Amino acid sequence: MDHSGHGTTMDLPPFTLGQGLQWSADPFFLVACLVGLGLYAWGVVRLRRRGDAWPVARTVSYVAGVLSVALVMCTKLNDYGMVMFSVHMVQHMVISMLSPILILLGAPITLALRALPTAGKGRKGPRELLLMLLHSRYMRIITHAAFTIPMFIASLYALYFTPLFDFLMGSKAGHIAMMVHFLAVGVVFFWPIIGVDPGPHRPGHLLRMLELFAGMPFHAFFGIALMMASAPMVESFENPPASLGIDALSDQNAAGGIAWAFSEIPSVLVLIALLFQWYSSEQRQAKRKDRAADRDGDKELEAYNAYLASLNARQG
Repeated sequence: MDHSGHGTTMDLPPFTLGQGLQWSADPFFLVACLVGLGLYAWGVVRLRRRGDAWPVARTVSYVAGVLSVALVMCTKLNDYGMVMFSVHMVQHMVISMLSPILILLGAPITLALRALPTAGKGRKGPRELLLMLLHSRYMRIITHAAFTIPMFIASLYALYFTPLFDFLMGSKAGHIAMMVHFLAVGVVFFWPIIGVDPGPHRPGHLLRMLELFAGMPFHAFFGIALMMASAPMVESFENPPASLGIDALSDQNAAGGIAWAFSEIPSVLVLIALLFQWYSSEQRQAKRKDRAADRDGDKELEAYNAYLASLNARQG
């Protein structure tokens, strides 16, 4: 079977890093990445032209996130990911755990809300429609921990350990749908945890950490299950092309190690970002309290001076 939908992948040469970075674009993801970068650039330019600032770090993070999607879906890595479990697992982990984090730290929704013009009274333009979506019941459901955590877990176990994975890998459209699903699940999982954009759910920082660690152990267990298996567990990767010179079980063990590693590394990155956000939030609250105290202090001083003035007036 031609799993890739691009041509015959059974004649792929042995995988090397140089070959893996040759351009082999999936048109869907290529167009999506270019549109995403173009819209973000338009938003930044629009803010700058009217004199508003936009943090460079956010732009760098967003661009890195989109380019990470392009790296795994628009290069030769995508072809090898159709026949090598280990390369496919790199794609899955990057597009579901690394790319969403970087994209969310780029605050694309905040940028859109600031850059899009208002449609005017009684009218609905792109900005108003985006606000309606953000406040919709649909968004409240799909960004709630009761939905995101089970979906995050099911994307591993209910996909790889059932015939659904082989069905999706059997066509180009199925493969694209699977990768879009991975990206979407990663976005809705990390959005309430680390996202700086407004959303239906914004739990406290401690609860965000609990949500993060509620899902990560299942990634580790999944990776361990692959590494400890004594036989190939996914039909699509049972018979890799002979030209690759790889053993299916060894490749599966490598895929398990990649899944296990990605349960640790992104968790540390997210935890660091969360602690930084928590510290920044505490600093902002402290400054607001200081300003409020200063204002209240001035009022108290004014009231005391008025009281002294009234006493002097009575004595006079």
